[in-house]
Amino acid sequence: MRNSRFRGSNSGSFQNNRWWWWWSVALDRVLSSLVRLLGSVQRVWSRFVSMGLGSLYRRRIKVFSVAILIYLDYKSVQQREKWIKKAKVPALWEKAHERNAKRVLNLIVELEGLWVKLGQYLSTRADVLPQAYISLLTQLQDSLPPRPLQEVRRTIERELGDSMEVLFTDFVNEPLATASIAQVHRATLANGQDVVVKVQHNGIRAIILEDLKNAKAIVDWIAWAEPQYDFNPMIDEWCKEAPRELDFNTEAENTKTVSKNLGCKKTNGEGRSDNRVDVLIPDIIQSSESVLILEYMDGIRLNDVESLDAFGIDKQKIVEEITRAYAHQIYVDGFFNGDPHPGNFLVSKEPPHRPILLDFGLTKKLSHPLKQALAKMFLASAEGDQVALLSAFAEMGLKLRLDLPDQAMSVAGLFFRSSTPSNEALKTLKTLNDQRMKNIKVIQEKMQLTPKEVKRFNPVDAFPGDIVIFARVINLLRGLSSTMNVRIVYLDIMRPFAESVLLGSISRGPTVDASWIHDSPVHSDVEFKLRKLLVELGSIQKILGIQVCAYKDGKVIIDTAAGVLGRYDPRPVQPDSLFPVFSVTKGITAGMIHWLVDKRKLQLDQTVGDIWPGFASNGKDVIKVHHVLNHTSGLHSAFDPVGENPLLICDWDECLKRIANSSPETEPGSQQFYHYLTFGWLCGGILEYASGKKFQEILEESIVKPLKIDGELYIGIPPGVESRLATLTLDIDELSKLTSIATQPELPSTFQPEKILQMATSLPVLFNTLNVRRAIIPAANGHCSARALARYYASLADGGLVPPPHSSLSQPPLGSHAHVPKFSSVNDTKKKRKGKEMMASTQKLKPKGHKEKRLYDEEQFMSTESLASLVSDTSNDHQDDDIRNLFSNPRIHDAFMGAGDYSGLVLPDGKFGLGFKRVTSQDGSLVGFGHSGMGGSTGFCDIENRFSIAITLNKMSLGGVTASIIRLVCSELNIPLPKDFSIANGMGLELEMGTPLIN
Repeated sequence: MRNSRFRGSNSGSFQNNRWWWWWSVALDRVLSSLVRLLGSVQRVWSRFVSMGLGSLYRRRIKVFSVAILIYLDYKSVQQREKWIKKAKVPALWEKAHERNAKRVLNLIVELEGLWVKLGQYLSTRADVLPQAYISLLTQLQDSLPPRPLQEVRRTIERELGDSMEVLFTDFVNEPLATASIAQVHRATLANGQDVVVKVQHNGIRAIILEDLKNAKAIVDWIAWAEPQYDFNPMIDEWCKEAPRELDFNTEAENTKTVSKNLGCKKTNGEGRSDNRVDVLIPDIIQSSESVLILEYMDGIRLNDVESLDAFGIDKQKIVEEITRAYAHQIYVDGFFNGDPHPGNFLVSKEPPHRPILLDFGLTKKLSHPLKQALAKMFLASAEGDQVALLSAFAEMGLKLRLDLPDQAMSVAGLFFRSSTPSNEALKTLKTLNDQRMKNIKVIQEKMQLTPKEVKRFNPVDAFPGDIVIFARVINLLRGLSSTMNVRIVYLDIMRPFAESVLLGSISRGPTVDASWIHDSPVHSDVEFKLRKLLVELGSIQKILGIQVCAYKDGKVIIDTAAGVLGRYDPRPVQPDSLFPVFSVTKGITAGMIHWLVDKRKLQLDQTVGDIWPGFASNGKDVIKVHHVLNHTSGLHSAFDPVGENPLLICDWDECLKRIANSSPETEPGSQQFYHYLTFGWLCGGILEYASGKKFQEILEESIVKPLKIDGELYIGIPPGVESRLATLTLDIDELSKLTSIATQPELPSTFQPEKILQMATSLPVLFNTLNVRRAIIPAANGHCSARALARYYASLADGGLVPPPHSSLSQPPLGSHAHVPKFSSVNDTKKKRKGKEMMASTQKLKPKGHKEKRLYDEEQFMSTESLASLVSDTSNDHQDDDIRNLFSNPRIHDAFMGAGDYSGLVLPDGKFGLGFKRVTSQDGSLVGFGHSGMGGSTGFCDIENRFSIAITLNKMSLGGVTASIIRLVCSELNIPLPKDFSIANGMGLELEMGTPLIN
């Protein structure tokens, strides 16, 4: 019986294989029949057209029939390869490529027009296309069948208004080259000058416009059938730009502009700079709409390998110089030739052999912001900077449907990848396909899509047409280098040009750039004087980017933004820009603790172990909440993630676990040591366990919503705000003075001045990364605008009273951003699909119980579900409308400062109250509270004078800029100057724990 069952199983398997074999053969035969049928239909149609009928749709039918024919041919080959020996598969595909490449070539030669442009583009993609296509399509670059000579002569005489005999003493009938739009003849003018005459094909305008319609129809069909391949932005941009090629007057002006920009006529090193390129461009002699006469330059075609070798020309050097020329056009000039196929280049025969650039019909002009965004995207790819990359995408209008920073960086890396010789095309294609499959898998898992759904999902929500020609140029350059069998490292060659556009804009400073200070109305005389001070500090390179906002008596008196967002980000600082503020974050976290106490969910004298399960181990059973707030818990050096593994600070759960397992170094309540990182995780654990909510939920409920500062105060940024982020850099000259500062006994050993310089040089790099910016680090990585921070302290100065709406002079309005930006959903994508039947069939693909996954990656957001309720639950929004005061405790100021009835909860004469740094005047009296951050950002309030101020900046220093600003403002308002900011230049040798550098 056992053997019988075994045989039965084998038999079933055999029958199953036979069935699949029969089905595959049948399908193969059907597809082959369809291919033959379409071939017959095509031949019949050709005869039909030759009879003079159906000419209106001839080109369209021709294109569609060949496209379907090729599609079915490849589908047939896919089925065949399953049933033949592996050794025969390469030959099968090679024959298919040869067969279909001939079909493409014959179609293009027959139709000419725009399809020649497509063929020229394909002929340069030796890095990804089979050799059969490259070999056949290369002739499209300049070797199309010439137009009749009589047609050429009539066009010249009509356009230039004279006979050929008057215009030329010699005209060579045989064209030098024939391409898609025109052909070129050599000639000699009456004055004896050798020239080339470019003559537009008769009737080409109507053909190009018809071809654009056909191409648009094909792209629409592809987008309907395969939504992940929506090329509409590309074809739309082509429809906009291609007709401009048909006016040779425009091409003449383009040629002159590019020649001037590249300094082609400068000699003997005149005006030479590091980024000058060494290329030639022919002079324009005369032009009309359809005829262009240019200077003749004797050169060798790039595809003439034998001649290049005979002249001893270094192909590597030539292609590198062409690449540099395009980098200059794109990043420096913002005006570039959009058609760098091999037929548009020559190499001069006379040494030094230089590239000759031809044909400037298709050019693209970039706006200054877009040029900067492209440079930023390039450098972000080179540096692996995800924040800058996502910001660049947003700046150029490229919108994604989901948060995929790793995949976005991977795609950018592939886009700017080094070129490979043509003999590595298959390997390159496999690498690209493997990467694509990895990305598809990530999208499928992230969006919880079925295999069929993910094939139809397009992760790009909006693709700006302005970058289509840019993308085309990069791909054409890569194809050019592959065709020439050279390897080009684009990240090295193009980098100096990308850097120059960003650094050039930044280095202008306030003395040159009239818009260095954001154009917003002045609120007061003190703000007018402040702006003059900022200009002075900016002129001596002490400020890169800065925001200052101040309230007096509940009203805004200062709201100024100035400078740029980063060293490689020349965009101006706006009032809603987000700055990383380091330990300023502690003041926000402390406010959340007091809010929870006010809500009776927590007590200041409560033992932490009673709140936090497992915390009471290892001698921590006596630590109370007020010990944590007063920096006297003894856990100031519980662990050092920055020294051990910097990225550990991104792991919220692990950091809480380590805090719970740590041991105090000193007896709780006995000594005050600054808890520079552990303060945040201690407070964060208390907040979450006491409330039963996630940290960012509490932040929004307690501060953001009541104060209406949505989108401008975060501890751990959400996806979608990257374009508003400022980037940290260092004032190296000022920080070098750290070595002369005395040791601070109040600080942990890892935070002494001699170690701060070493740490400070690495912190900007670490805290500029996307992972750290998105992490919850309640002691160190707050991101906010100065106006949001000032409003927070204005509320605290009045005991939690919510101030009136922020000044209407500050634009965009404070709180106008969505706090957690949303990406367009899968359903949004489906709504765009054409046809109700397609919609219905797609819905059927979903498995039972299928739910859409949120469009930001919660695990990558560090806190797993930390913002879940913020995105999905808006039911609490109405609760914020009636909030007038954050706190009900009339003695809340004493609680903040550890004064009055709360003095027993703090160490006497300590620098800190309960979570806040105490602010004292020159005579030592307690006037307020606040918190500063490493590098200079600060926020504090003077409760006696109902004054609050916030300063955010991105050039980290010892606080000299901050101290100068506060001294000016306090002097103008006749307010006591806080002792922490009274030291000359903010950099005295007696640096205390309260100065902006340390806190």
